[in-house]
Amino acid sequence: MSATRVFLLAPSLARLIERERGGQLARRGYFPEGPSRSTHVQLEGEAGHLVLVSQHPAGLLEDPTAISRLQAEALLELAAGQVELQNVGMDIGSHTAAIHRLISPGPLDLIAIVFKQDKAARKFQPPAWFGPEVTSDPNYQTRAIALAGLPSPAEVEVTDAALNSLLDILDNRAREPQPHPPQAARAPEASEPALDPEAEQEFDRLNIEDSVIRDLARSLQPQGR
Repeated sequence: MSATRVFLLAPSLARLIERERGGQLARRGYFPEGPSRSTHVQLEGEAGHLVLVSQHPAGLLEDPTAISRLQAEALLELAAGQVELQNVGMDIGSHTAAIHRLISPGPLDLIAIVFKQDKAARKFQPPAWFGPEVTSDPNYQTRAIALAGLPSPAEVEVTDAALNSLLDILDNRAREPQPHPPQAARAPEASEPALDPEAEQEFDRLNIEDSVIRDLARSLQPQGR
């Protein structure tokens, strides 16, 4: 069963990631929670989904159903609470992470990593640029934020080690080996060596003299009758 770990993220680092990777604006509306299941609607770009979340022995199980944008917007108006956020995806080693930059009901930056197996989630060592882990704190779940508001603000320290660690990850794509250009482009034909100014003037003078001599020789040839 998959597992998710959630960490706080410093706003300055989240902003840097969004600038480098881009993002997608999303809105989520949450309805009152039932005894064994809950429902929320999500609109991300033009894609709308109605998501049923039910309890499972191994954790929460989400069952999304695609709906139109108009249907999603209508359900959002009926929701008990909403959040608006910018979702940014990025790879961290062999894992895929999602940065959630909350805009409404207030600013908050989170990073979530989904693992295919719970064992992999337990073994994961967060890099230096991650903030404190809030996986087990229900106040940081988007449902709780939509219905009850933001939790108490927490400062996330940004150190040189954290910034350098993040920059290393963001630079990985630029460091990938580039394909070699075609052979013709890599090994152009050698051009003729350039002459120095004096030699070039002498070369031009000889060409002019040779041309004059040829014209004079043609003028001295007997004309045919």
